[in-house]
Amino acid sequence: MDNAIADMDAVILVGGRGTRLRPLTVSTPKPMLPTAGFPFLAHLLARIREAGMRHVVLGTSYKAEVFEEYFGDGAEFGLEIEYVVEEEALGTGGGIRNVYDKLRHDNVMVFNGDVLSGADLSAIAHTHVNKDADVTLHLVRVPDPRAFGSVPTDDDGNVLAFLEKTEDPPTDQINAGCYVFKRSVIEQIPAGRVVSVERDTFPGLLDSGAKVVGHVDSSYWRDMGRPDDFVQGSSDVVRGIAYSPLLEGRTGEALVDAALREVAEEVGLTLDAESLNKLGTFDAPAANEPGEVVVGTIFTYTRTVTADEPHAAAEIGDTAWVNPAAPDRELAHLLRDRVFPTLA
Repeated sequence: MDNAIADMDAVILVGGRGTRLRPLTVSTPKPMLPTAGFPFLAHLLARIREAGMRHVVLGTSYKAEVFEEYFGDGAEFGLEIEYVVEEEALGTGGGIRNVYDKLRHDNVMVFNGDVLSGADLSAIAHTHVNKDADVTLHLVRVPDPRAFGSVPTDDDGNVLAFLEKTEDPPTDQINAGCYVFKRSVIEQIPAGRVVSVERDTFPGLLDSGAKVVGHVDSSYWRDMGRPDDFVQGSSDVVRGIAYSPLLEGRTGEALVDAALREVAEEVGLTLDAESLNKLGTFDAPAANEPGEVVVGTIFTYTRTVTADEPHAAAEIGDTAWVNPAAPDRELAHLLRDRVFPTLA
């Protein structure tokens, strides 16, 4: 077992009222809404267990009893789950501080309970431990960061600032709603008060000289707080675009199999599945359908090719070799803004 993540508590903040999803949330907390045959929260718990964490604390408030009635002590899910109820809303920072007495380990991974993510939790844990950070934030690259606050980092991954929404953000990195705290840092958050981790805790840590680092990737990410995002996210889970251990082997065509088939059909190359390396799942505005978003899971593959391969076939009109660091032609948003910057 990976000790970096096994020696961490998992804290999930599930106290929100889900007002943007009404009427769905009138009688059901947002994290308990059905998603691909399971409560949404069950998919996150399955990822936590798969990563190697076992002790989970749920910070609840709205309809708190629903969570314990379904998940119990967690034994059925291979976890040990405890519950802490907020009698009054305390904000994200206050909610984290509110579970402090239940923590067992020196490091704590905290999740917003309404985010659908494909992040590598073990990699985030290793970033935190290897850099001996006070706090590590999962930062995800998005095609249009103007809709979010951005979080720039330096070349060593140290967070430089927490910026509000702006029309000209300096980076495409945003706060993805997953953090690793040293337990001692959580203890410093004022208890019994409304505290925003984004507006109060994190900027305060930077001002005090604490080591706040970012783990940056381009993994699948979606805030499930709005009806359209919830529908899209649920569809992505069903189709295997957003990974869930609960659906392993039960979704449609596996992504690797789809990649092998598409490459064979459309550019005439036969590839070896074991040599495919997943780069990430990316989304971007669709090039030919205004207002729509295209989502693609991208793999890399290294091999020697001959002069006559690859060649255009099926639905492909033309092929060309392009340097990701210096493209010499017009590209779709997904390649230009998401895939090539990751490769370069």
